[in-house]
Amino acid sequence: LVVVTKKQLDMNAAKGGLVIFTANSNPSSRELGKRIAERLGVELGKVQVYQEANRETRVQIQESVRGKDVFIIQTVSKDVNTTIMELLIMVYACRTSCARNIIGVIPYFPYSKQCKMRKRGSIVSKLLASMMCKAGLTHLITMDLHQKEIQGFFNIPVDNLRASPFLLQYIQEEIPDYRNAVIVAKSPASAKRAQSFAERLRLGIAVIHGEAQDAESDLVDGRHSPPTVKNMGAIHPSLEIPLLIPKEKPPITVVGDVGGRIAIIVDDIIDDVDSFLAAAETLKERGAYKIFVMATHGILSSDAPRLIEESAIDEVVVTNTIPHEIQKLQCPKIKTVDISMILSEAIRRIHNGESMSYLFRNIGMDD
Repeated sequence: LVVVTKKQLDMNAAKGGLVIFTANSNPSSRELGKRIAERLGVELGKVQVYQEANRETRVQIQESVRGKDVFIIQTVSKDVNTTIMELLIMVYACRTSCARNIIGVIPYFPYSKQCKMRKRGSIVSKLLASMMCKAGLTHLITMDLHQKEIQGFFNIPVDNLRASPFLLQYIQEEIPDYRNAVIVAKSPASAKRAQSFAERLRLGIAVIHGEAQDAESDLVDGRHSPPTVKNMGAIHPSLEIPLLIPKEKPPITVVGDVGGRIAIIVDDIIDDVDSFLAAAETLKERGAYKIFVMATHGILSSDAPRLIEESAIDEVVVTNTIPHEIQKLQCPKIKTVDISMILSEAIRRIHNGESMSYLFRNIGMDD
């Protein structure tokens, strides 16, 4: 009879060794990798990732990964397609170097907005999932996917971590009178997320519905609505497919009271800020005296920082899933919450073969 102690089990589980690489050639994107490595008490693995003169990506791994658990941390820089190629090439390089497991740590999953079929487009995030699996990825750690169904595009395990505990902590610690706040969904589509925040903070909820009506626009005088002509040439004369009535958004209404309250708008991605600015204006008109925006992924592309700086929004709080140091220099209203703790804990648990359920405690089916 052999008695195996827990310490020996842990050692055996960790015997394969742990290597953490960051696949970014962009220096600002390596920051999250450094933080995670520091928390785990390991050095970042030695690897060279760079662009050749003709813009081809080259990856050279400079240490042995044979039989080891390799974690590849990849944050999405401005050049999204280069970011993806860097990741795919590094995963394939580790696979051909006989790594035991290759786990991708991709906090913001690129192309996640293109996860539904629209007209003659394609479901790009499904294509990306297939490419990652084909390259040799054996596990994926990501955060706040735009749609949870994206997990089903992979034929490998996917851990979709949540940033909401960190954002909720920020609200409780950094907004002094948050008890007088109301959680706002800027459209009915994000109402479920707002409801989740509101229930955890024991606060009320408000939903913005509709869009601004411009009386002077040519939409009103009928120039964009020619009479409907039934085209019967394409189908059999006896078949008449009923026409679907086009959608028409009503004027902006706010369902819920925001007068004399702090308004906290919650969403998963903040990139094109126009909808956030319009929501902020509407909330100001309805009597909200302070407006915060909480989002997991702060893409904040083009002139978003300048627009936020000039707007009615008091503060934009995002996590460091995407590097945004330059945007913070342009706009002091942008604040960052560090989520490296949960990512490093996920890496430690996967490497040691421990349960991940602790990281998902109190998260229901609807969250």
